[in-house]
This record gives sequence, structure tokens and C-alpha cells, in this order.
Amino acid sequence: MDQGGNWLLWRIVYWIPLLLSLTVHEFAHAWSAWKLGDDTAARMGRMTLNPMAHIDPIGTVLLPLMGVPFGWAKPVPVNPVRFRRDVTMRQGMMITAVAGPVANVLLAIAGMALVIALAAANVGFLSPVVLSLLTQVIAINVILAVFNMLPIPPLDGSRVADGLMPHAWRPQWERFLRYGPLALLGVILLPGFLGFSLFSYPVNLVFRFMNWVLVLVA
Repeated sequence: MDQGGNWLLWRIVYWIPLLLSLTVHEFAHAWSAWKLGDDTAARMGRMTLNPMAHIDPIGTVLLPLMGVPFGWAKPVPVNPVRFRRDVTMRQGMMITAVAGPVANVLLAIAGMALVIALAAANVGFLSPVVLSLLTQVIAINVILAVFNMLPIPPLDGSRVADGLMPHAWRPQWERFLRYGPLALLGVILLPGFLGFSLFSYPVNLVFRFMNWVLVLVA
């Protein structure tokens, strides 16, 4: 395959796991809200694993296919007023927020389990593309889980932090919320300018664990 073909192939190898991961992430938000009594996302057709329902043209398609190592999907709407009476709005928002990162953790675990199972079964015919797809599934979902749990609005972690925030700290928290977009921009851009990756440690930790298991089963 020519150089241009290779470039396109590896862009797709990155994009497919990202699309899968973002879709599952948003589905988890919608499903958890539905289980708590809020069917807003379900009525809007967002409680589905069909990627077309969650695609953001820029964040899900354009930027990732251009090689930007970042992406997002359309956020799932959650109406806390519709939660069941046995669930407070604060509790419900925390649960629906954390559901997305938890789904990404589960996808990363599934990816590791598949690689380990294939290794244990002595499947030696996996192509570099298939192996790369599996490693991308693991890495992308670890990154999405860690990134989205940062306590910075509008990330999921900010909803969890808001639900756990002591009353005495709320004035400082409310002031921080006003600067959330700037803080988020700093988290995204500054590591690149400073020459380090914010997510390299958790990703490397996961792969070191997987390699340790592979040594045991090989």
C-alpha cells in the first residue's frame, strides 16, 4: 500500500475505536438517566448504540480524521427534575455523570481481556491492524475515563465534584466553575506545549499490567 493509503488506514484504525468509545460513553449516560426515571435522552433517540445518534461533525469526525488526538460526541441531555422520587437530583446527576467513564473503563477491560484470551489461545495470525485496533480500544478508553473524571466543567467529573462539594466550599467552587472553559483549555493545550502527556502514566500503567498478565499466560 502506498504512503497515502497507509496514512488513511491508520487514521481509520484510530477513528473506529474512538467512535465506538464515544458512542458507548454517551449511551451509558442516556441509559443510566433512563434507569433513574429520566427518559429525555431516550425520547430523543439517544439511548442507542447507533453511532449516528451521537456523532458531532467536528469532534467525532473532522478533528480525529485530521489526526488531532482529541474528540467528543454530542452530549446527552439529562433532566434531573424527572428522576425518581427516591433519587435526589444531586445523586442522579452524579450517577449519570459517572456512568460514561465507567463504561469506558469496562471497554478498556474488555479490550485487555480479548488480547489476553487470544494470547492464551496461541492465536498468532492477528494482523498489525487488528492488534492496533485492540490496543487503541484500550488506550482510548483509559484516556476518556481519566479525562472525563477531571473535576473541570463541563466534564463528567465536575458533576461528581459538584455533588460531593461541602457546603462551606461551594462559594470557591462556584467561582471556579466560571473559569471552567479556560481550565479545560489549559488541560488540553498546556501538556503539549510543555512536552509531556497528561495521560501517559495511566495508559502505560494499564499496558504494563496487561503485559505482565500476558507473560503469565504465554
